Order: sequence, then C-alpha cells, then structure tokens
Amino acid sequence: MERLAETKVTSGSGPASANIKHDCVIRDQNISKIETHEGKKEMRKQKGFSLIELLIVVAIILIIAAIAIPNLLRARMAANESSAVASIRTTNTGMVTYNSTYPTVGFATALSNLGGAAGAACTPSSTTACLIDSVLAAGTKSGYIFAATGAGGTPKTQYYATGTPVTQNQTGIRSFCAYEDAVVRVDPTGTLAASEAACQKLNPLNQ
Repeated sequence: MERLAETKVTSGSGPASANIKHDCVIRDQNISKIETHEGKKEMRKQKGFSLIELLIVVAIILIIAAIAIPNLLRARMAANESSAVASIRTTNTGMVTYNSTYPTVGFATALSNLGGAAGAACTPSSTTACLIDSVLAAGTKSGYIFAATGAGGTPKTQYYATGTPVTQNQTGIRSFCAYEDAVVRVDPTGTLAASEAACQKLNPLNQ
C-alpha cells in the first residue's frame, strides 16, 4: 500500500491535502493577537483620572476661588457705594425740587413723599411728588437702606438724608448722608448718622 507524502502542517505532519500553515504565519498571527490584547489593556489603563490628579485640580480651583471671590465682593461693594452716593444726590435734588413745588410744606416729611407707588402710574402731589424712582422711595436699593426726614416747623426748612449698608462689610462699607446744603458726606465706619447735627460733623465725600 502506497503511503501519501507527508507535509508539514503547523507544528506536526499530515496528509498532503491538508491546509498548510507555515510556522512564520502562525507566529505572526499569535503576535498580532498578543499586541491587540496588550493594546486593549493599555487603553483601559488610560481611561479616567487618578485620585491625585483630581485632588490637584480641586486644589487649583480652590486657590483661584480664594483669590477671585474677595475681589468680586470688593467690586460689588464699590459698585453699591457708588450707587448709594448717586441715590443721596438724587434725594438732594428731589428735596430741593419738592421745596420749590410745595413751598407751604417745605422739605418732604419722608423719603416716600418724593416718589410714588411701585408698579403704578405716579400722580404728583405733596404725598407722592414723583421726583425719585419708586425703588429708592421704598427705602432699599443696591444693598443700601435710605431715609430722608424734613424738620424745622411748617414749612419745613431743614432735612437730612442717609444711606447705610444693609449688611456691613458685605453690601457696603461706608455710610453717606446729606442735609440742606446738598453736600454728600461720608462716614468710613458705616455708622448711621442719627441726626442732621451728626451728619454735619462728617467730612464731605471728596475730602
């Protein structure tokens, strides 16, 4: 009986009709599989951040916040103080105009008399003169509390107006006041000027 010629198949021998795969082809395929498997492992390792990396990012954010937040608060307080000065000047103008418009009354008894009702059409009168905006007339605007009081008989020949921070060192630092000379005066401590005499003792804003 005649034996079929043997030929090398993978790592053994077999009949001539078998599919022949040389050793180099098998090795190349195995290497490719190993490389692909290792590549997947490497990709898995690269996903996400380590705990140290996250802690570093959080620390950087906290440092930036520690620098930025106080600056933002100071800028906000400075803006509120500028608005408060403008409101005191508006009140001064309103008082002088009110005194000219209603000479028998003199200066307005209260800050609310210079404005009108919020969200409604304003009709000028001695109780609602429509000389300032309704927000300021309500007494609180841009982090400050405002008040104005007329005095000196009938007609009232004196007044003083005040503006103090709603929350000291948060919405503002300094307080402001004025009386019938219409000069805005400042108190660096933020204390309320309780009377016209107390306001007169303070320095003008520009000094």
